[in-house]
Amino acid sequence: MKLRNIFLTAVLSLAALSLSAQSSKSDLKTAEILKHHIQTLASDKFEGRETGTTGEKLSYEYITQVFKDYGLAPKGTNGYLQSFEFNAGTELGKNNQFSIGDNQLKINDDYYPLPYSQLEGKAEGSLINVGSGIIAPSLKRDDYAGLNNLKGKIFVMDYATPDAGNPHSKWAEFSDLRKRIDDAVAKGAVAVVFYNSSKDLDNPRKESENKITPASVPVIFVNEDKSKLLVDGSAIKLLTDVNKITRTGHNVIGYINNNKDSVIVIGAHYDHLGYGGHESLYRGGRAIHNGADDNASGTAALLELARIIKSSSLKNYNFLFIAFSGEEKGLLGSNHFVKEPTIDLKKVDFMLNMDMVGRLKPDDQVLLINGVGTSPSWNTLMKNIHIDSLKIKTTESGVGPSDHTSFYLSNIPVLHFFSGTHPDYHKPSDDEPLINYAGMIKIMHYMLALLTEANTQPRFVFTKTNDANNEEAPRFKVTLGVVPDYAFEGAGMRIDGVTDDRPAAKAGLQKGDVVIQLGDVKVVDMMSYMKALSKFKKGETTHVKVLRDKTEIEREITF
Repeated sequence: MKLRNIFLTAVLSLAALSLSAQSSKSDLKTAEILKHHIQTLASDKFEGRETGTTGEKLSYEYITQVFKDYGLAPKGTNGYLQSFEFNAGTELGKNNQFSIGDNQLKINDDYYPLPYSQLEGKAEGSLINVGSGIIAPSLKRDDYAGLNNLKGKIFVMDYATPDAGNPHSKWAEFSDLRKRIDDAVAKGAVAVVFYNSSKDLDNPRKESENKITPASVPVIFVNEDKSKLLVDGSAIKLLTDVNKITRTGHNVIGYINNNKDSVIVIGAHYDHLGYGGHESLYRGGRAIHNGADDNASGTAALLELARIIKSSSLKNYNFLFIAFSGEEKGLLGSNHFVKEPTIDLKKVDFMLNMDMVGRLKPDDQVLLINGVGTSPSWNTLMKNIHIDSLKIKTTESGVGPSDHTSFYLSNIPVLHFFSGTHPDYHKPSDDEPLINYAGMIKIMHYMLALLTEANTQPRFVFTKTNDANNEEAPRFKVTLGVVPDYAFEGAGMRIDGVTDDRPAAKAGLQKGDVVIQLGDVKVVDMMSYMKALSKFKKGETTHVKVLRDKTEIEREITF
């Protein structure tokens, strides 16, 4: 939409913006534009902006048009766009078959392949019941004890386990589906069939996600009314036909060329959760997650900063504005950009990232800025900046669950701006009327003041920070001390960054190593890595196996 139309349609009352009577005309104009951007991006029409969907397309078309209207030059690989492919899960093919004796079961109605299933699998043989398939020596339980002649058979397992569904149960680590499947394969299973005996436990998900890698055998789930057919010795024939879904995401990149040698990158992710999915915290069923704060707010601020900077006196740097997609799926867009940059990354002085800047709390007005340890210049610049009643809280680390991490791992100083969490995070209730526009403007004033200070400074020096407390999966008792590469689609967990003086670094692991085993657990994907990590306690020593340039390396590691 052209800018003249933005101003015509964004007619707002001062009361609705919660701005003071002393607000400048420029602030009022900014508030109008911010509101229009957020109302557009967070509307139901955009369907939650999930990467690779129609909602993402509507979003990148809108952002592209705004960049054009503001006079930014295209800096993608196709105009303003930079596309990247990603694994979006799986879908059923046409050749799924499953029969028990003379009973031909119907796909979806009677059974369905689980996300762990071999994509194109075939198995034929007799059933053998292996209980819940649990092997738990410490709890003195082995469901395989006393079972003979297992090789070549199809194992049937109860999805329910003791204390089913309780994540804090002593049985939790032994109830993991992937572990039970891998144990079955090691015992000789040619396929695994699950059923659910518990009325209190939801059936396993049909939907796959990009953190799961298929097993080497077919794995299916049989619905309750057909589970009575799963009798020892029954003849089974089955085919699984599951297709990987590959979708395309799009970063949107605009450039202000001031003919300087150094570049400042300003970024924000524009994608969200669509209709929910695995990352949703909503338990009310399928619903559009509009993501007004997360992260239409950051995207709106990105666009408005582009407009302001284009006509400003900040001319000692070139500016690259990037609206990332795929952040919610594991920093996919920013990860792709730093691996396939459209400018010379050596010319990037620093990167500023905005993720959830729309809900500054009026009572305390605390802005969290992460990454101040990534360059000694940050504290020098920030000590002289004071914006109204804005209170600044900082952390040192350059690693966190947003797109600045990708740049930090490429040895670029970063700052991450964040106005705080709230009960609407990753829920359909994260809607535009809850945005604090006066707070957003204060945050933007702070960033512009920071850029003004930086405009007179020499090049920034990068500093590696202590990232010990920032490894993804904070619920674990231990950390490996690495940053995973969420875009990696091979077998294992590829390391994208190693924290100094942490277990991985002490064991000699390096960026680019692919973890394939941790202790006794084979690591085949992100999901199995996180579950393997959860088994260890601080002070324990084990072995880790990694692939480094196709060579397998084993190291002793102490948590």
